[in-house]
Amino acid sequence: MYSSTVLSIGLFATTVLAHGNITSPPARLPGPAMAQVCGQAAVAAINADGTAPLENIPSNGSPKCNIGLCKGAQFADNRKNVQQYAPGEQVNFSAVLPIPHEGPCNISVVDTATNTIVETMLVFDSYADENLAQLPLNNTQFSVTMPTDLPAGQCTQPGECTMQWFWFGTNAQQTYENCVDFVMTA
Repeated sequence: MYSSTVLSIGLFATTVLAHGNITSPPARLPGPAMAQVCGQAAVAAINADGTAPLENIPSNGSPKCNIGLCKGAQFADNRKNVQQYAPGEQVNFSAVLPIPHEGPCNISVVDTATNTIVETMLVFDSYADENLAQLPLNNTQFSVTMPTDLPAGQCTQPGECTMQWFWFGTNAQQTYENCVDFVMTA
């Protein structure tokens, strides 16, 4: 009985603990605009564990709430975090991955109006492999080069584009995502 209780508690703890998150540059965070669009439960879920998978974030069902775009976090709550990057500039990222789940990962520029990838800047075919004794440093410290070939005027207005870190843990069937709001400078 005791060993099954310990095993059950251990499995539960693994389920609720954090998984992964971008720590730099500043990623979108939940706030009042997200609560209005997605509901307070979605905000509370992210505030409780900002590194949990998208599948753990409840939506209120509003068509305006898109958990698949920046975890549902709204630009209106993150206007002060807009970064400025020049074409060809190298941007350094830091991530925490306390519970890895192997799967593909990419960092892409995403058009927020359509939630479509404009350009993919970095691809990991295998990322955050939990079978490794230690994750490679490039899983938590990596850089991307900002595109030099975006159409004229694209990603120049705050909120128009985001850099999206997107990771899917294949065996866990869990999706992780963070967005960095930015504008391209000339």
